[in-house]
Amino acid sequence: MEMATFTLSSRTINSLTQKTLPLLTKNTKPHFPFSLCLTLRASKSTLRAVSMSYDKELDAAKNAASLAARLCQKVQKALLQADVQSKSDKSPVTVADYGSQAVISFVLQKELGSASFSLVAEEDSGDLCNEEGNATLQRIMKLVNETLASDGTYGTAPLSEEDVLAAIDSGRSEGGPSGQHWVLDPIDGTKGFLRGDQYAIALGLLDEGKVVLGVLACPNLPLSSLASHNLQDAQDKVGCLFYAQVGSGTYMQSLDGSTPIKVHVTDLDNPEEASFFESFEAAHSLHDLSSLIAKKLGVKAPPVRIDSQAKYGALSRGDGAIYLRFPHKGYREKIWDHAAGYLVVAEAGGVVSDAAGNPLDFSKGRYLDLHEGIIATNQKLMPALLKAVKESLNEKASSL
Repeated sequence: MEMATFTLSSRTINSLTQKTLPLLTKNTKPHFPFSLCLTLRASKSTLRAVSMSYDKELDAAKNAASLAARLCQKVQKALLQADVQSKSDKSPVTVADYGSQAVISFVLQKELGSASFSLVAEEDSGDLCNEEGNATLQRIMKLVNETLASDGTYGTAPLSEEDVLAAIDSGRSEGGPSGQHWVLDPIDGTKGFLRGDQYAIALGLLDEGKVVLGVLACPNLPLSSLASHNLQDAQDKVGCLFYAQVGSGTYMQSLDGSTPIKVHVTDLDNPEEASFFESFEAAHSLHDLSSLIAKKLGVKAPPVRIDSQAKYGALSRGDGAIYLRFPHKGYREKIWDHAAGYLVVAEAGGVVSDAAGNPLDFSKGRYLDLHEGIIATNQKLMPALLKAVKESLNEKASSL
């Protein structure tokens, strides 16, 4: 006998649960007009994620990430107009990093309340609280206030130094398996930012250790596919906002607010026709290992190397078929480098795992415990990819 499979909304699940659980407690069997089986053996966290709606949180996250992107674009534009010598100075990206985190923290707390607010983020205000950091703090405060004022939604008095520092330091949470925690990388891809290339503002939400919401603001990513456009083509319209909520799919719109479109990973099933993404910087991933994996798969196309979680966004809409990340030995992945991108790809029909095929676990605090690296692709290509990864890692280990 075949069992029908249904996709139920959170409202339907809640309604059925309220109607059937009282009956079950009276040792009677509920009757439905058709045969319906609800599996109630799911873990507490999974059931919670499925049965809850995060629409309000998603709206706040999209607003926050879009405003932070506006701040970062302003800083990057000024940076690229500066002379070559000053481009080696990392202070612009420092200002944008702190400013982005302050804006996002402020907006989320303004829209959702601050009573139980928890943010796991990259920055803290330690370096801004001494005399040497005061000038940087003044630049950040000015930038944050200008950004908030330009939006017009948050009609509050300008933020003080103390307000900005408090907003930044809201990101000191350690995360973990209980409760809700926002996860933020205020500028993912700082080297790309400095070069004028790809970067992302990456914001996710954990609920009981599971990623339930992800937003990627990618100010320099073309709205059209990377497969058909040059990354440096000035004619391309750029600025993408990807967002996903667990159980609801992945959507993309322009940062200036176009109509959202639902996106899906490629349905390619032939590895030879696949293209793959990897980190732009060789220091961030083992390019030689990626090349070996690609060779075993028969991939003919050269790798597409771009910075940041913009790769996850591009993968989610089918620009490429595979993402490979193999950090150098001793490096520990942080949850903010993957949480948002993970959900954006997963809700677009993709699979993200470590190199052994294990699911990513974001419930352990600020770091991911991984086997070797991170891989992402579609359902059809994953078995072949895992085989190629295993063989390549074994070859690399035996050659040492």
